[in-house]
Amino acid sequence: MEILRTPDERFAALPDFPYEPGYVTFDDDEGATLRVAFVDVGPGDGDVVLLLHGEPSWSFLYRRMIPVLVDAGLRVVAPDLVGFGRSDKPVDPAAYSYARHVEWMRRALFDGLGLRDVTLVGQDWGGLIGLRLVSEHPDRFARVVAANTGLPTGDTPMSDAFLAWQRFATTAPEFDVGRVVQNGTTSQLPPEVVAAYDAPFPDDRYKAGARSFPALVPTAPDDPAAAANRAAWEVLARFDRPFLTAFSDGDPITAGGDRVFQKVVPGAQGRPHTTLPGGGHFLQEDVGPELARVVAAFIAST
Repeated sequence: MEILRTPDERFAALPDFPYEPGYVTFDDDEGATLRVAFVDVGPGDGDVVLLLHGEPSWSFLYRRMIPVLVDAGLRVVAPDLVGFGRSDKPVDPAAYSYARHVEWMRRALFDGLGLRDVTLVGQDWGGLIGLRLVSEHPDRFARVVAANTGLPTGDTPMSDAFLAWQRFATTAPEFDVGRVVQNGTTSQLPPEVVAAYDAPFPDDRYKAGARSFPALVPTAPDDPAAAANRAAWEVLARFDRPFLTAFSDGDPITAGGDRVFQKVVPGAQGRPHTTLPGGGHFLQEDVGPELARVVAAFIAST
């Protein structure tokens, strides 16, 4: 497996993101060695908040939330998924699968960092991967905050807009990551922030993971990941630890998904679910401090 590693100088002088990365290295089943980067800040004895990003961002997405959570006395762990941020990037699109992403994060977070009593905050693919980890290792998690995410099984038709996004990601001659993030926010991002989203990808060879992700979303009942996600829903239907939804009011991709969690997950019953006004798909950019305060209050109350 050919693997690329973004040069460190690409991450120099990131705006409002002074955090030095840590790294976990492990052997993949294909004989390759993968390095996963993560931010780990805050008191070592604080409750662990795991911030999982999605497509096509990286842990930089959480920079407006991390200070609020740390000030609340929480330990914040924000990894970069394989193929993103400072983590290693396999070149072959076939190296990426939903199951592999889940397993890569399991090895990094549980085998590598030994995380327990975790509060998951998952947005976009951060939820698709994080909720699979919750369902497969529920003993590792104390709470869940689902933010603009879902757990599709392919049994419900996806929107035409999403299917068009799938085609674009895999076939477009140019895949401008910074512009994709900008298009998913309600606020205008400064040029240096857009550049920070482009930083992990010096050229298109580094973008195999980012281009592959949309096609890995189960859109048909016989999708390779559909059965595992159905099994995950069965576990979530018994999950009675605190579960909160905190969606934005301006995300056409995940709108309504919060109600499914509220109905199905026992731990979501009677919780102060919230809809954050003014946020787009990447609500961490638009209403990050507000979301962080919701997370901190949720932890403090449970």
